[in-house]
Parts: sequence; C-alpha cells; structure tokens
Amino acid sequence: MEHDFQKILEKRTLLVVFLTIITMFLEIFYGYITHSMALLADGFHMGTHALALGITFLAYFLSRKLENSDKFLNGTDKIKTLAAYTSSIFLGLTGICIIIESVSKFINPVPIIFSDAILIAITGLIVNILSILIMKGKHVHLHVGDCKHHHHEETVKEDSNFKSAYLHILADVLTSVLAIFALILCKFLHVTYFDPCIGILGGLVIIKWSYGLIKDTVKVLLDMKC
Repeated sequence: MEHDFQKILEKRTLLVVFLTIITMFLEIFYGYITHSMALLADGFHMGTHALALGITFLAYFLSRKLENSDKFLNGTDKIKTLAAYTSSIFLGLTGICIIIESVSKFINPVPIIFSDAILIAITGLIVNILSILIMKGKHVHLHVGDCKHHHHEETVKEDSNFKSAYLHILADVLTSVLAIFALILCKFLHVTYFDPCIGILGGLVIIKWSYGLIKDTVKVLLDMKC
C-alpha cells in the first residue's frame, strides 16, 4: 500500500514540475517585458519551486527503489527527510532573494505595463491552484509536527518530503495573489511602490514557512526528541 502511494506521489510531483517550468518561463519573460517586480518575483520563485519539487520527486523515487537495499541500516525514510530539509533551504533563499530584488526596485522604480502583467500573474495563480489539486488529491493528510501522534517519528519521515513540496506550492500561490493585488493597486492608484512593498511582505512570509520546516526536518535528521 505504501509502495503504491509513493508511486502516486511521484507521478503527481513530476506533473507539477512540468507545469511549474512552463509557467516559470512565461512569467519571467513577461516580467521583464512589463517591468513588474511582483511578476518577476513570482517567476523566479517558480524556478526554485521547480527545483525543489524535482528534489522531492527524486527522493520519492530513490527511497522506493532502494527500500530493499542492505546499505541503509534504518531504511530509506531519511532520504525523504533530507530532501525536505534541502527543499526548505531553497524556500528560505527564495524569500531572501525576493526581498533583495524588491528593495532594489523600491529604490530604483521602473514603469510597469499593468494589463499584461496582471494577465500573466492570474495565469500563474491558476497553475498554482491546479498544482495544489494535483498534489493534495483525496488521500494525502499531513501530520508533521504533531508530537502527540503515536508514531511521531515515522510520520514525520513519511510526510516531511510532501510537506516541503506543498509549502513551495503554497508559497507560489501567495506570491501570485500578492503580485495580482500589488499590480491592481499600482494600476488604479498610480503608486508604483505597492509592487515592491508587497514583494517584501511575500518574502518574509516565505522565510517564516522555511524556518518552520527546517526545524521539523532537523529534529528527524538528528534524532531529536520533540
């Protein structure tokens, strides 16, 4: 049952990776054309998101393929935990980069082609929502961080890899929503600083998510108590 479930997660993750890469190129291209920092931030974050999801896919694949190997004393679960830890670092670095770029655009603002930027940002949001529906499905439940669960360590090992991928998708949803909100404000209020300000807000939220996931995965990797 668990073996089949991992294969399902592999396929879902790979599909989301392809969707993300296509949307990433679209948003970065139009971000440069329209001079939208919010749209560029969303596009570049999709790049790290695709990389992180690629790591998630690889972790599921390797842990399943190597589950009968005698090279692992305690099974292959920590492959997924290590992948989740690595992915959470990418998530944090993404938040930092978004803040740096947003501050740069705040200091040196550039004109934005709002109509095109809003259209592409909405497209990115649709893809992100579709990715959530693909990843979540009907039978995926997160229990990570629940120390009262009877099999806490096993549960964290099983779910942290999925949680890291899911947080990357949620971060994309957040940056897409904030990008659309910022662009609409800038367009109708004629104040361009909303765009980088909301980029900074999104970056801070992403860093917070990253920090929480890093703490969870480090506890498992170091065999720490809750």
